[in-house]
Amino acid sequence: MPLARTDNATLFAEGSVSTLQLIVYLAATVALMVLDHRGNYLQLLRRTGSVAIEPAYRLAAFPADVARATRSAVATQDRLVSENRELREQLLLAQARLNRLDTLVAQNARLKDLLDAQKNLGLAVQFARLIDIDPDPFRHRIVLDVGSYQGVVVGQPVIDAHGVMGQIVEVLPNTAVAMLVTDPTHAIPVVIERSGLRTIAHGSGAIDRLELPNIPLSADIRVGDKLLTSGLGGRFPAGFPVGEILSVKNDSNGMFNTAVARPAAALDRSGEVLLLHDQPQPYGPPKEQSDPAGPPVDAAAGAAP
Repeated sequence: MPLARTDNATLFAEGSVSTLQLIVYLAATVALMVLDHRGNYLQLLRRTGSVAIEPAYRLAAFPADVARATRSAVATQDRLVSENRELREQLLLAQARLNRLDTLVAQNARLKDLLDAQKNLGLAVQFARLIDIDPDPFRHRIVLDVGSYQGVVVGQPVIDAHGVMGQIVEVLPNTAVAMLVTDPTHAIPVVIERSGLRTIAHGSGAIDRLELPNIPLSADIRVGDKLLTSGLGGRFPAGFPVGEILSVKNDSNGMFNTAVARPAAALDRSGEVLLLHDQPQPYGPPKEQSDPAGPPVDAAAGAAP
């Protein structure tokens, strides 16, 4: 029991000292606060302490700053990638529209040429578009978007704004197949515009070349001469451009000349063509003319009594 009383006194004494120390510390703190507030004595101390503690603050905030900067960089990179992708798509679309515009301008120019050719020639023609080509390398044929329902018949000449392209060889209800003048099985009667020499232009199998075989050695034909349809055979009307002579040389036998010509029509570029309709030909004797002073008189029957 006495031991217990001694322990309690000791504990109570220690607690009293601690409380007294706390009161002293609080009083000193309040006194310092009042003095600092009145005289601003601790400003330099606070400034020095702030400078000394600032690196610790920055070091403590460094991981958060790094994480924030990383997130910002990633977000910025993602945004830049997205914007770059959108700009590329817009550029591609603008380029496609520009190419389409160039195509439309070229198409309008071709259509204007065809319209001008139709007006200048004063012929009955039919407009058609090229929708397909024959993939066979040994045949030069194209498919047009008109057929028997539109009045197309086999044998109709096909021209573009520059010259003769070929003729219709097959007709379906809504499409037609045309053979080009460069097809190996095609031949067209032509005449040299300068000299009037008549000959035949054959397809060579090359899209940019016509062949004129068996030309007499004495024939007047030169490089640069223009080839026109002669009208013989009744298939192609006379006067349409066919090609231009590129070279003239002797054949292997040395008995004739052989010429090579470039087609006048844009065979590998034209997308719109004209189909010629049959033109009335002035066959037969001229019509009887009436005498304004009396009834018509037939010269073969003699004078009227």
